[in-house]
Amino acid sequence: MSEIRRPSIMAEAVANVARRVNATVEEEKDTLDLSNCKLISFPDGVFRVLNSVAEKIHIITLADNEMKGVTSKFFKTFTQLRELDLHGNVITKLPDVVGDLQHLTSINLANNKLSVFPERLTEIQSLERINLEGNDITEVPMEKLQAMPALKCINLKSNPLDNNLLTAIQQFPQTFEIQTTTDN
Repeated sequence: MSEIRRPSIMAEAVANVARRVNATVEEEKDTLDLSNCKLISFPDGVFRVLNSVAEKIHIITLADNEMKGVTSKFFKTFTQLRELDLHGNVITKLPDVVGDLQHLTSINLANNKLSVFPERLTEIQSLERINLEGNDITEVPMEKLQAMPALKCINLKSNPLDNNLLTAIQQFPQTFEIQTTTDN
């Protein structure tokens, strides 16, 4: 019985993605929401469909899927992104090309499997908000974060941050808000 249901679940997921992508194209939306679509990667076919409108898409939500990563092709295609929501996946790292998203203001990477801070994010001059809550990050490049001109807030709650790092964070000159699990 489960073998019969599995293909129909997959077909339903594919149809759901197709509906959402087509709506984005037909309605000339600047937002693409593929959250809760059971995606394990960004579908190749979606690149072809969105190719003509990729520059107009400013917000992409891929939250609550089963994605292990996002390809360089994704970041090279959607160069005008302002907001990217990848929370609730199983992403372990981001490709270096993420640092080329010069319009990005917000990235949500909460509840993934990142063990290393994605340092290329510190090269994005427009980035205001970084959410890394609920990952496995132990070290944070404070000097690089301090040099980010637009950064307003970084959420590091529920990460296994070293006590020495937490002390250093509290003593660091605050030009932006840093949220950690020890906050009251």
